Amino acid sequence: MAKGRKNGLYEGVSEELSSLMRTGWADSERRGTEPAEQAPYAAARRAALSARFPGERLVIPSGNLKTRSNDDTYPFRPYTGYVHMTGDQARDGALVLEPRADGGHDAYCYQLPRDSRENDEFWIGYTAELWMGRRRTLAESEILLGLPCRDVRGAAADLAAVTGVPTRIVRGHDPALEAAVSTDEDRDDELEEALSELRLVKDAWELGEMRKAVDSTVRGFTDCVGELSRAVASSERWIEGTFFRRARLEGNAVGYGSICAAGEHATIMHWTDNDGPVRPGELLLLDAGVETHSLYTADVTRTLPISGTFTPVQRQVYDAVYEAQEAGMAAVKPGAPYRDFHEASQRHLTAQLVEWGFIEGPVDRAYALGLQRRFTMAGTGHMLGLDVHDCAQARTAEYVDGVLEPGMVLTVEPGLYFQPDDLTVPEEWRGIGVRIEDDLVVTEDGHENLSAGLPRSSSEVEAWMAEFAG
Repeated sequence: MAKGRKNGLYEGVSEELSSLMRTGWADSERRGTEPAEQAPYAAARRAALSARFPGERLVIPSGNLKTRSNDDTYPFRPYTGYVHMTGDQARDGALVLEPRADGGHDAYCYQLPRDSRENDEFWIGYTAELWMGRRRTLAESEILLGLPCRDVRGAAADLAAVTGVPTRIVRGHDPALEAAVSTDEDRDDELEEALSELRLVKDAWELGEMRKAVDSTVRGFTDCVGELSRAVASSERWIEGTFFRRARLEGNAVGYGSICAAGEHATIMHWTDNDGPVRPGELLLLDAGVETHSLYTADVTRTLPISGTFTPVQRQVYDAVYEAQEAGMAAVKPGAPYRDFHEASQRHLTAQLVEWGFIEGPVDRAYALGLQRRFTMAGTGHMLGLDVHDCAQARTAEYVDGVLEPGMVLTVEPGLYFQPDDLTVPEEWRGIGVRIEDDLVVTEDGHENLSAGLPRSSSEVEAWMAEFAG
């Protein structure tokens, strides 16, 4: 029986209560379960992973609940590689690829099945079904995922019982499974690298999910523009809450902590406190993305004049960033080195900063020394998918030193940030931060801007706000 709360109001469970709780329940088996739409795509991904590691057993955990405080846990989000290989989001699970003599693998999935009504496990303890909600039966999971499924409570013993088979496991998600196998950490890292690299090119189903995420995000941004007057009377958190409502209505949640940065907060790259004032005459930098029910996320940024029109200096900065984004987006095409879009944007901003007199030229020298980074701060984009910074564990040769291919999805997001205490720029420039970010998919003949439903140029932004701003 699960350990109870130390200061709980009930001291125990009587035999009579236990007997009462085990009886009188209707049959709740879900009949008519059908395979998930994603199942055949996940099978193809597993086949690609299998081909990379012939003769080796691969263990990919979904992860466990993490305590927030006492008996309260954080909302569960499974390990990304597990989701990609299974389409599943269950906690306490694991995908195992068992090697065959022919070099292929037999795949099966460990799952936490439904709690038994023959004992008290279904209602005692704060992770029991009566507290947390119904789980699938193993039979239901097998149909949904297209995989044989086993009870995860026997997983550690099963894995430990098989010896002499080279094994790799993704570490950091399930200590009990890690303890059950003997592996080499460097070789385990290679498994995680492979899982990241297999997400670099999205399949047709994934691209559909990315479109859903971006389309919902576009609606969320429009919601926020319509709520600007209320934000002025409240704070940045009104904007955060407005976007979150759209994310929860149409998807799972936000794909990352929304950045709702007004005024000088726009110069802070990862401002997520979102507790500052929203004042007319200043800018609002909104960086947010809806995460779909399948956990694919958008990542879009727009910088808005809170009063509806840019001041001359704000427009000057905004237009420079817009032109840099145009240059970067033009470089996104199949066969191009990944770094090209970043370099195109950064070179444009470097030239602009030299022209303004904020850094010393000539441009080639300034760019070679990275002088523009005082004001541009970050890289110009990243891969996007199940993670907002997707494929992060991929080998450098396959990612930033790689070549763009059709099906890759990435952000292009140049920015300029003039810190409020930066004495190297005129006072009227200080505290201005501008970023413009869009989500692009590489196509056979160039790229498609998935977030083109949102205006980008300064005049388009002003017209959009005149139409929708409340």
